Amino acid sequence: MSNEKKKGGKEPLQSVRGMRDIIDEQYYQFQGFFEKAQEIAVYYGFKPIDTPIAEHEDVFTSSIGVGTDIIDKEMYTLKTKGGDHLALRPEHTAGLMRSYIEHGMQSLPQPLLFYNYGPIFRHDNPQKGRYRQFWQFDMDAIGSEKSILDALVIKTAWTVLCEAGAQNLSVDINSIGDKDCRAGYIRELISYYKKHMSVLPAIDRERLKVNPLRILDSKEEKTIELNQNAPETLSHLCPACKKHFKEVLEYLEEMEIPYTINKCLVRGLSYYTRTVFEIMIPNEEDGLPAQSGKLVTIASGGRDDYLGRALGSKKDIPAVGSSIGVDRVVEAPWFAKLAPRIIKKPKIYFIQLGFDAKLKSLGVIEILRKGKIPIAQSISKDNLGAQLAVAEKLNMHYAIIFGQKEAMENSVIFRDMTNRSQETVKLTKLLEYIKELK
Repeated sequence: MSNEKKKGGKEPLQSVRGMRDIIDEQYYQFQGFFEKAQEIAVYYGFKPIDTPIAEHEDVFTSSIGVGTDIIDKEMYTLKTKGGDHLALRPEHTAGLMRSYIEHGMQSLPQPLLFYNYGPIFRHDNPQKGRYRQFWQFDMDAIGSEKSILDALVIKTAWTVLCEAGAQNLSVDINSIGDKDCRAGYIRELISYYKKHMSVLPAIDRERLKVNPLRILDSKEEKTIELNQNAPETLSHLCPACKKHFKEVLEYLEEMEIPYTINKCLVRGLSYYTRTVFEIMIPNEEDGLPAQSGKLVTIASGGRDDYLGRALGSKKDIPAVGSSIGVDRVVEAPWFAKLAPRIIKKPKIYFIQLGFDAKLKSLGVIEILRKGKIPIAQSISKDNLGAQLAVAEKLNMHYAIIFGQKEAMENSVIFRDMTNRSQETVKLTKLLEYIKELK
């Protein structure tokens, strides 16, 4: 037993289960991915938006729908001291549509294309690559029902993933129709499951009452088998939905994006209509070859033409979007470890010695900042050996030593940490000297 325990001290606090700190190299990898995804999204015409992490609970309950795992089991909810019922966002799309309506974006030239990057919260079962706080990069096109926008969000997500190092990607795709043709399909689906109630798991019997489509997305082994012979959505599509889906597939073929029509694919959110899709990649983490057939989802999305009305719009607002699971990408063995440009990793360690040097040290750092040269430093330390030891531990390429003599002479000692050579450089020539090293 530790001395702390003996004295009645508390155990050190840890992060919440399913949530974690993103530090050091992993932080830069997340940042690198975001910069690359942002760059690609901008080339395809998307512009940035950032919506709040917390929304009124109704934003999600009225749009995602009861009978979904997100609403029934996974959503983080809270009641404020003022009595407001809020929820931490379990996805980006509903908050984006709320913003679109609230700010009157319907009056702008349509469609509007947005990208959104940030943390998502779901009280799910934590496992490798799956957390309760996780990061998503979303791209959405709002204001048009044209099939080319479905293809655009798939293509953009596909390109982002390829640039991040993904190979052997494929698309699972389906159409679940619109409100006009879906009603007949759901009636037939209910009839089919009622004939097999004796083998239908309890959780899916409950889904049959509130949201029959969700049964197609079931993870229950018996239901998965049952779904193989379930009625297909495609055979119940109205002419307009058939035409829309045919066009989406033609766009994918033109872009040489391989796809498989997955009749059981419905996605887990109630607001989806017409196109639903998942971008898949071989699961090589299990040591399986790429040809083994075992796939995992790293991006998904679909069309959500009725979401706007669910959030208070007087008319339907056609929209389609895609979402990339960033955590799964960054932790994958194939990830290209994209280096960030906006935030640079320091290669130089700044060492200062003595009070006179400290007085002027922030001025030296400012010179470097204006020259866009990041540094690491332990400005509170005084000992040369201790600071050099830290520089070596951090694998710094160079060190700048700024002592009392240098402070008086407006110079620094520039040290190469690999060969221990060093040279005195005037502050007026410092930026020029560093740039010549690159």
